[in-house]
Amino acid sequence: MDPPLLDENEQNLFSNPAADPRKMRRIIAEDPEWSLATVPRLIDICIKHIVENFAENPLLDELKPKHKEKVLEALATDLPLKITAPLVSDEGYWKRCCKSRWAVCDTDQYGSSWKRMFFERNMEDLIENFVPESTDLTEITDTLELSKDFIMRLRMRQLLPQIKDVSAGVAAEEEISDQGSDTGTDDSLDHFDFGLIINKLPNLVELSVTYGVRNCGMNFEWSLFEFTQKDCYLLAKAVKECTHLQILRLQRCQIEDEKARLIISHLLDHPSLRVLDLSHNRIGDKTGRAVGKLLSGNKVLEEVNLSDNHIRAEGASAIAFSLKKNTTLRTLNLKLNRIGDEGGRNMCLALMKTSTLLQIDLSSNGLGEHMAASLAEVLSHNQSLQHIIISCNKLGVAGGRVLQEGLENNKVLQTFDLRLTEISQQSEHSIMNVIKSNKDRVAGVTV
Repeated sequence: MDPPLLDENEQNLFSNPAADPRKMRRIIAEDPEWSLATVPRLIDICIKHIVENFAENPLLDELKPKHKEKVLEALATDLPLKITAPLVSDEGYWKRCCKSRWAVCDTDQYGSSWKRMFFERNMEDLIENFVPESTDLTEITDTLELSKDFIMRLRMRQLLPQIKDVSAGVAAEEEISDQGSDTGTDDSLDHFDFGLIINKLPNLVELSVTYGVRNCGMNFEWSLFEFTQKDCYLLAKAVKECTHLQILRLQRCQIEDEKARLIISHLLDHPSLRVLDLSHNRIGDKTGRAVGKLLSGNKVLEEVNLSDNHIRAEGASAIAFSLKKNTTLRTLNLKLNRIGDEGGRNMCLALMKTSTLLQIDLSSNGLGEHMAASLAEVLSHNQSLQHIIISCNKLGVAGGRVLQEGLENNKVLQTFDLRLTEISQQSEHSIMNVIKSNKDRVAGVTV
C-alpha cells in the first residue's frame, strides 16, 4: 500500500520544524508601549528637561554652544520677559517670538534686529491699549525696565482716552454723543502720559504719536480724536526733558495753533532734535511764526514737515524770513497749504539767499504765474537746491516758459515735479531734459 501524498505546506513543516507556529518560540512584552525604537540619548533627555523647566530654572550660559543652540530652538515663545530679556540674545529665538505675534515683520525698520523689533512693538502695543485711570500701569513699568536698552523708536498709531462717566444715564450719554459728533465739542478726555516713560529710555531717538482711536466703527465720537490741553502740556514737557530725542512726529492729531505753539516753545532750546513733523493737523499762521522763530535760533534742525495744514501767506513769509538765518535745515515740506503767490514769492526770496536747503515741497498751495517768475530767478541763482516739488499749482503755459528759461544754467537740480501745473508739453520736455543731464552729470562724478 502506497503512503499518503503530502501537500507543499506539510512538506515544508517536515523539512523546517521552526516554521511551525505551534513549535516556534515567542516573546510577549509585558509593557504594551514597548517598541523597537532607539532609546533617547541622555543629552537629549537633559535638553528636554531644561526646556520644560526653563521658567523655574533658566539654564543657558552654562551649556556648550551646540547644546545651547538646541535649547534655544526648543524654547517656548511665551516665556516671561523677566527671564528671557536679560538671558537670551539669540536672534533666532526673537525671530520666532515676533512671527508668533505679528503677521508682518520687517527688520529693515529696526536695524535688522529681531530683538529690538520685539521690544519696540511690544511696548507700542502696551501703550496703544492703555486706558488712563483704568489700566494698571505696573505692566508697562515692569516691561520698561526690561526693554529700555533695546528701544530706539516708538510709533503709536492710536492712544485711548479715559472712559467717560456714564452715571448720568443713557439718555444724557446719547445727547452728549450727538452733540460731540456734530460739533466736536465734547468733554476733554486725556490720554497716556509719556512723561512716565520717556526719560527712562536712554536710547530713544524717535517718537511718533497719533492721538486717536483706530477702528472705532459705529462708536465714533469726536472726543476720541481730541488732543487736549493737558495732553499737549504733558507731551511738550516730556519731549523737552528727553534731550537725546532726534525725531518728533505728531500726525493727524487735530493740533491747533495754541497747542502747536506750546509744543514748539518747549523745543526752542532742544539740543538734538533733527526732524519735526506736524503734518495733517489744523495749524495756521501763528504756528508758522512759531516755526520761524524755532528755525531762526536752532542749530540742529534738518527737516520740518508742515504739510496738509492751514498755513497762509503770513505764516509762510515768517518761515521764509527765518531761512535767511538758518544754516542747518535741509528739507522743508509745505504741501497742501494755502500760501498763495505772496507767500510763494517771499519763499523764493529766501531761497535766493540760502545755500543749505536741499529740498522743498510747495505742491497744492494755490500758486500761479507770478510765482513761476520768482521761482525762475531761484533756479538761475541757487546752486544748492536739488529737489523741488511744485505740482498741482496753476503755473500756466507762460509760467512754464519762464521756468524753462530759468533752468538753462542750473547744474544741480535733480528733481522738478511739475505734474498738473498746466504748463505746455514742450516746456515740460525741455525741463526734463535738463534734469536728466544734471542727474547724469552727478552720476558720472559719483562713479
